[in-house]
Amino acid sequence: MKEWWVQVGLLGVPLLAVYLHVPPPQPSAPLRSWAASGTFFSYKGRNIFYRDSTGAVGSSDVVILLHGFPTSSYDWNKIWEGLTQRFHRVIALDFLGFGFSDKPRPHRYSIFEQARLVEGLVRHLGLGHHRLNLLAHDYGDTVAQELLHRYEHNKTGSILINSLCLSNGGVSKLLFFPGLEQFLGPTHNPHRQNSGICPWRHHPKGFPFSVLQYMNQRKKHRDRWVGALVSTSVPLHLIYGPLDPVNPHPEFLQLYRKVLPTSTVSVLDDHISHYPQLEDPMGFLNSYLNFINSF
Repeated sequence: MKEWWVQVGLLGVPLLAVYLHVPPPQPSAPLRSWAASGTFFSYKGRNIFYRDSTGAVGSSDVVILLHGFPTSSYDWNKIWEGLTQRFHRVIALDFLGFGFSDKPRPHRYSIFEQARLVEGLVRHLGLGHHRLNLLAHDYGDTVAQELLHRYEHNKTGSILINSLCLSNGGVSKLLFFPGLEQFLGPTHNPHRQNSGICPWRHHPKGFPFSVLQYMNQRKKHRDRWVGALVSTSVPLHLIYGPLDPVNPHPEFLQLYRKVLPTSTVSVLDDHISHYPQLEDPMGFLNSYLNFINSF
């Protein structure tokens, strides 16, 4: 892994561009197509982007995809079609402050708010009484854990969870409390460019950096969110790219299996890092479908 100061420098280049008011690049054609195939719903006066595709005939299963930091629902584009061949509905959203969704400033962003936003989308789509499969990555892992906590404790408005699959990112930060260099590791991942969307790309005032409050929230609410995983009876799975500096191998996997012995795990090829759904879409998709078809 590169020295931490190199990683800080790499992160600093786009941030400097933001503060110098350099115009964001125009969305690529695939990204424009992604946006055109989605729509918005209103959550407390904010416009939230989402996609909802109808897929497999004869299935009633629904999967909701929760993206990571600092990208968007477009991170799922390479496995979208494959998911529609298995699920009746495939749904993804851009969290508040990300992608095509509104980015209010100033605003106190929180994992709790993002979880309520997902619950709001579920109600908006008429799925409040439907058991849902959650597939999450990075930041989305923590949102999924809050949703799981609410489901296990019968919180008002909670969604019904049929299964939960996590992938690289959020869980390690709860288990390890990583330092700055581990947090910054994925920012120079060469596969990030394939996600097609910068966090500040679609907002004239740039990226709302108060979103970063989630790191402190993870520390503060660690017992709540790790406890939800430890105590759940919901089928739980992890898809893991072992070359991830945020989730160091083999230490992360050893600790994950120790803390969550009932969870199943799929370990992808050695060269797969922090964005497994982009770096190895077929391996990621096959791992997920094997999990879904196992119960």
